[in-house]
Amino acid sequence: MATREVKIREDEEYITLNVLLKIVDLIPTGGMAKIFLAENDVFVNGEKENRRGRKLYRGDIVKANKAEFLIK
Repeated sequence: MATREVKIREDEEYITLNVLLKIVDLIPTGGMAKIFLAENDVFVNGEKENRRGRKLYRGDIVKANKAEFLIK
């Protein structure tokens, strides 16, 4: 499984999990995050996550739908 890098803007400290899911096209809108997280296993740094508002910082690794994303 190749890791895809997701860059956040330099003026931002973090992004939320629902924003990441939308950026990487796993959900069409941020509002779909709650449903997606209920139906799919999502891991942040190896721990199961179900909070759509989870803050993701540079260096965090998110795994969802057999894909891996590194926050840069």
